[in-house]
Amino acid sequence: MPQIRFINSNKQLDVPEDSNILRMSLRYDGELPNRCGGGICGTCVFKAEEGAEFLDNVKIQERRKLGEEWLEKGYRLGCQTFVTNGDIEISWDDEITNQVKMRKPDKLKQEVAANK
Repeated sequence: MPQIRFINSNKQLDVPEDSNILRMSLRYDGELPNRCGGGICGTCVFKAEEGAEFLDNVKIQERRKLGEEWLEKGYRLGCQTFVTNGDIEISWDDEITNQVKMRKPDKLKQEVAANK
């Protein structure tokens, strides 16, 4: 059973595989900040300090809200991210959260197939 360690709140949770980070925080009082739960506001942005390899793939909403710059630095959105089969440690920072919340979502490039 994977563990999520919420560094800021000093909470450690045993969770089922494929558990959503934000849902587990809400259910067990991990204290990850949140507001919308849908990848729109950016309030639940966190940094994977350890175990990033045990997080699922980045979702479209994360790519839009965070952009490549924040994703490359190890940031994810708790509402969109699931822990797979290993332990993770996450933290969050109010200043980063405020920057992400103010960021306008990227418009993703759509690939257009040439019809010939």
